[in-house]
Amino acid sequence: MTITATTAAGMTTSIDPRLLQLASPTLPVGAYSYSGGLEAAMEAGIAKDAASAERWITDVLEFSIGRMEAPVLLRMMKGQLDSFNEVFLASRETAELRAETVQMGFSLNKLLPELGLQPLEMEEISFPAAFAHAARSWKIDERSALTAYLWAWMENQVMAAVKSIPLGQTDGQRMLLSLGKRLEETVGQASAISDEELGNFTPGLAVLSTQHETQYSRLFRS
Repeated sequence: MTITATTAAGMTTSIDPRLLQLASPTLPVGAYSYSGGLEAAMEAGIAKDAASAERWITDVLEFSIGRMEAPVLLRMMKGQLDSFNEVFLASRETAELRAETVQMGFSLNKLLPELGLQPLEMEEISFPAAFAHAARSWKIDERSALTAYLWAWMENQVMAAVKSIPLGQTDGQRMLLSLGKRLEETVGQASAISDEELGNFTPGLAVLSTQHETQYSRLFRS
């Protein structure tokens, strides 16, 4: 079943409710317990208000997610799941970033039978692998699935900032509106990247994530 909507331009578009479920913050995979390095950026004074937090999230989206995680997810949805699951796990630069994706992947994979899907039979499953498996099994359009995946990541980042800086809910909504404008470009970038161009060169994120592992006071697991 799909939900059909009419755009302002008079065009009709269809949305699969199962994709909305996969991207929902209520999906019980524990995403809310991770900040993906953002909390360490706050501790370092790099993300200290709405503007600086948005810059941090934008940079991670452009230089890390958009150049590694997003194109890897697309490849997984095309059927190259086992090999790119290993690639993605190897690309995690710190113990807690690797633990984050493995825990979320395990949780989503455990949930799949309850959603009518066969779970993956793999020793360690990254979150993109479990997400790609569900989207592919439901025959969801790949670009739509990637867009939803990126939105879910951005929403979690913004909520981490709202909780921890802290920011007001209105600030969070402004950030989401601004960041959302980058989705189409990021999806296009991810679609165009070749295997040789895959990369995750974000040394600042790696250093801060390492520091977060021993940070004295923290709310998040990464």
